Amino acid sequence: MADKIGINNLDSEGLKYNFAAGADSSVISGEDGIIKEQDRLLPIANVGRIMKQILPPNAKISKEAKETMQECVSEFISFVTGEASDKCHKEKRKTVNGDDVCWALATLGFDNYAEQLKRYLHRYREQEGERVSQNRAIERSDSSLATRPF
Repeated sequence: MADKIGINNLDSEGLKYNFAAGADSSVISGEDGIIKEQDRLLPIANVGRIMKQILPPNAKISKEAKETMQECVSEFISFVTGEASDKCHKEKRKTVNGDDVCWALATLGFDNYAEQLKRYLHRYREQEGERVSQNRAIERSDSSLATRPF
C-alpha cells in the first residue's frame, strides 16, 4: 500500500481507500469496498478540541496542524486496531475488545499507553459492574412494588 495522497490504496484487508475523494465525491462506502475520507478520519472539530485542551488558552492552532494531527491519530487508531484485529482473527474471534487493544499497544511498542489503558479498562469494568448491579436492584424493587396490591 502506497501512502501517497491523491491515489487509491488497498489495505491488508483488501479495502480500498480513496484519499483523493472530497466531501462532494460520488465515492460510496461499503459495497464497492471504497472508504470515503470522511469515514476514515476522525472529525477535525474533535481533533482540534482535544489539541486545545493541552495548549495555553491564548494559543492558536493552524488548519494545517489540525489536519496533520487528524491524519496521524486516524492512522494510529487504524494501526493499533489492525494489530488487535489480526490477533482476534488468529484466535477465530470476531469481536475486538479492550484487552486486545491493550495487547496490540504493547506488541507495537507502546507499553506506557498499554499500561495506562489497562488501568482505565479495569476502572471502567468496575464501574460498569456497579452500574449493572444498581440497575438490577432498581428493577427488582420496581417489580416487587408492581406486584403489591394497593
